[in-house]
Amino acid sequence: MTLTRTTAAPGRRPSPSARFDTAIGWSPQFGANMALRIALCILVFCIFALPFVAIISAAFDRNSSPTEISLLPKTFTLQNFEVAQQQGLWGYLLNSLVIAGGGLLLQMTVSVFAAYSLSRKKFRGQALVLLLVLMTMMLPEEVIGIPLSLVLGDLPLLGISLKGSVLAVILPVGIWGFSIFIMSEFMKEIPGEIEEAARLDGVGEFRMLFTIILPLCKPALGVIGIFGFMMVWDQYLLPLIAANDPSDYTLTVALSVLRNDTTVGPGVLVAGAVMAMIPSLLVYLLLQRSMIRGITSGATKG
Repeated sequence: MTLTRTTAAPGRRPSPSARFDTAIGWSPQFGANMALRIALCILVFCIFALPFVAIISAAFDRNSSPTEISLLPKTFTLQNFEVAQQQGLWGYLLNSLVIAGGGLLLQMTVSVFAAYSLSRKKFRGQALVLLLVLMTMMLPEEVIGIPLSLVLGDLPLLGISLKGSVLAVILPVGIWGFSIFIMSEFMKEIPGEIEEAARLDGVGEFRMLFTIILPLCKPALGVIGIFGFMMVWDQYLLPLIAANDPSDYTLTVALSVLRNDTTVGPGVLVAGAVMAMIPSLLVYLLLQRSMIRGITSGATKG
């Protein structure tokens, strides 16, 4: 007779995921808890996934209607995407990709340097700088929309206008308090003994940051990579006030403008929405493992 052991072996610590499951009452064995877990997963899937399935179905449906929801296209067609191309949505998608890629790269660079200074260094006024960084998360873009429009039209000291260029959208999103805060908290958890040992070996500041500190913060890079991309990708007001003419619009702004065009059917708008979802899904799939490691490592600390 063989007995199945359900407890961890003496001297071996359970994994963080096992401790998390035990803490919230889940059991890996089939039973009432597992059945409840499966039922909740099906319920969540129906609530959150079915609307996406309906959107994808409408994008490939010749006779899609905003008043009817169908999980499968009645008449399959690619015509909606062809009309979207005629309306220039692929060009707007390219604008969005350039702005999102450049904005995310700048945001991650600023976050790494700012977090390294705030978490590993001591200087006068450090608390004030951290407060100003956190304030960037508290002010909605509608509040700073008009001042930001004036600054972009006449850049202080330089006296040049950035309107109509991608820099007008990339530069304002380059500093985000959320990304700096997340990266700073991860860097604070790195033991100081590692840094002291590296300094005894003559390691300089840049080498310390890029070869010792930053590799230990890969989960944080995944977190700010996903949320930073979403933040830049979903921008609406900033690309609108930074544009000089409709060719400067991003895909998000172009879809809102096309919504008022009576000659464009709902199928074209839904096809544009599907085009807007694809980059976000790809970024999430590429970085989800790092993001989950970052969130779970923060949840199991302490």
